[in-house]
Amino acid sequence: MQENIIKESPFGIAQRQFDIAAELLNLDPGLRRVLRNCKRELMVHFPVVMDDGCLEVFTGYRVHHNTSRGPTKGGIRYHPDVTLDEVRALAMWMTWKCAVVGIPYGGAKGGVVCDPKKMSQQEIINLTRRYTTEITMMIGPDKDIPAPDVNTNPQTMAWIMDTYSMHHGYSVPAVVTGKPLSIGGSEGRFEATGRGVMLTTREALKRLGMPIEGATVAVQGFGNVGSISAYLLQDEGCKIIAVSDSQGGILNPLGLNARDVLRFKQETGTVVGYPEADVISNEEILDLECDILVPAALEGQITAEIAPRIRAKVIAEGANGPTTPEADDILFDKGIFLIPDILCNAGGVVVSYFEWVQDLQSFFWREKQINQELERIMMRSFDEVYSIGQEKGINMRLAAYVLGVRRVAEATMTRGIYP
Repeated sequence: MQENIIKESPFGIAQRQFDIAAELLNLDPGLRRVLRNCKRELMVHFPVVMDDGCLEVFTGYRVHHNTSRGPTKGGIRYHPDVTLDEVRALAMWMTWKCAVVGIPYGGAKGGVVCDPKKMSQQEIINLTRRYTTEITMMIGPDKDIPAPDVNTNPQTMAWIMDTYSMHHGYSVPAVVTGKPLSIGGSEGRFEATGRGVMLTTREALKRLGMPIEGATVAVQGFGNVGSISAYLLQDEGCKIIAVSDSQGGILNPLGLNARDVLRFKQETGTVVGYPEADVISNEEILDLECDILVPAALEGQITAEIAPRIRAKVIAEGANGPTTPEADDILFDKGIFLIPDILCNAGGVVVSYFEWVQDLQSFFWREKQINQELERIMMRSFDEVYSIGQEKGINMRLAAYVLGVRRVAEATMTRGIYP
């Protein structure tokens, strides 16, 4: 039973989440058909010269879900399990995420089926530049702006930006966000997604009357988002009791030093083996008794099978789509306060928007100003979603969908259907 739920189509889940909100909003049936499908999809198969001189052919994707509110925005991931279905779902979630936080983007996503952990840096460079060339007709500072995602980083964005710029004959820094500072990146971008998780979690605890000092935290997925969320929550007074990555997890009820664990992972490649901590599995970390659970791994981790066992009081979704609709209902009935991904992890796209604006203007802001603006937008968005949830008596995910879908639907109808 559990296996079937985990393997359910991510795009099918995304569409069902949309359908629930569309029904609540009483959207026109024709408009529903428009918004529950992606606008355009590109699949490419391209050769890459490997270190041993042989040619390997890789498959890549770039999907635009909706462009009614502006150019599309979304990350690029490198992972062996990337599928078109997954990329479609992630693009749709990006559309609602951008609308929830009120920035003028539609949703996009991209990915390449590969295992970068088994590739040399030169092979990754070759793959990145060829993939960029293959999707050049889809991207651009005024139509689609990629960003880092799973197994991609600021250096990957630098190669994409350089490749695109070489094709055009001049530098185009605004074609991607999440770049290094030296070529037009933004202060505060690296920590932005994790900072958004921290800010929304802090606000949730405040609304629930729970003190943040001493609150216990478990983090599934100690990558960029999970690790930064952990040490920023630690800075606010939380106690990190467990973290995990793709190799497994570690537990210490007395507390872990998140920054020290991150240094250990950077040196060894995994959190497993960290001294003075017990070994725990990725699934077991979801069962832990704690105040805050941060699922920051891949989608589909919290299923109807796992949800009844969750003992956290607050779930802060650092990952995209970590919870199935059936699990949502179970968690809501249990009284667990869930901060949905399209609100919780939107800090990254907010500061990506700031970076894009700075690149277009060639005028850059200080990190303090960026963090202040990020906090203002995240708190405003949290308040809007929370108010809808309280008013309608619905969970935070459905409230966020009502807000996001309503804004995209309004933009679509205001523009009209061409021709």
